[in-house]
Amino acid sequence: MSASSSAPKPTPTTEPRTEPPFWHITPLSAMNREQWESLCDGCGRCCLHKVEDADTGQVHYTEVACRLLNIGTAKCKNYAARWDQVPDCVELSATVLKHIGWLPSTCAYRVLAEGKPLAWWHPLVSGDPDTVHRAGISVRGRVITESKADLLDYHIVTWPE
Repeated sequence: MSASSSAPKPTPTTEPRTEPPFWHITPLSAMNREQWESLCDGCGRCCLHKVEDADTGQVHYTEVACRLLNIGTAKCKNYAARWDQVPDCVELSATVLKHIGWLPSTCAYRVLAEGKPLAWWHPLVSGDPDTVHRAGISVRGRVITESKADLLDYHIVTWPE
């Protein structure tokens, strides 16, 4: 028996990656639905109420979550029908992204649009959906529901970058 026939064949899990990840080679505007949705790190920050300063136009985040955000998981309770229940919920797209200035600096959509790399804690990089929570980026367990909030100005917070 020759040495080549006795050597184990590499499996897909042991072979080195030969292609760059899709987010390195596919422009945001050319991504399919699955690719686009997978960019969301699940932090939940986009589902927080924001307050705009009337004088400066600066947008401030609050600790007040949209009524559809599960504050224990940082996931939408009804993602498929969110626009029916929350008409001002923004549907992110490559086109809309150009006109939204309030996305957090950690948001993958914003990061990639700015030509920057995804952070180590992003699930696509880490391979683990919990790294966004362990890194302290997500709102999981750190926000309140709309029903428990009074004036939004009293709930302004600064999130880690």
